[in-house]
Amino acid sequence: MIEHIVMWKLHEQAEGRSAVENFEMVREGLTSLVGKIPVIRRLEGKHNVNPDTKNMDMILVSSFDSLEDLAYYAGHPEHLRVGSLVGKVATQRTAIDYQI
Repeated sequence: MIEHIVMWKLHEQAEGRSAVENFEMVREGLTSLVGKIPVIRRLEGKHNVNPDTKNMDMILVSSFDSLEDLAYYAGHPEHLRVGSLVGKVATQRTAIDYQI
């Protein structure tokens, strides 16, 4: 099984919304992928509660059976649609994929 973790730093304001509002929009978009992309085994988005501005604002934790399934997810049109929304509200992104 592959665990895919992505973290983002969000703009304080973007697209007419606050960082918290954009977090909710992104989280809803990401969680809506469950059921639309059958290879997702687990997916959850969380907001950082630590106010330290050096930290990232949001994390996505998702699981897939294989790297091939992760690649399918990454290229899926629904994922790309949500990814384009994230790109408008995030200033930084970092990710790691590892086997569990």
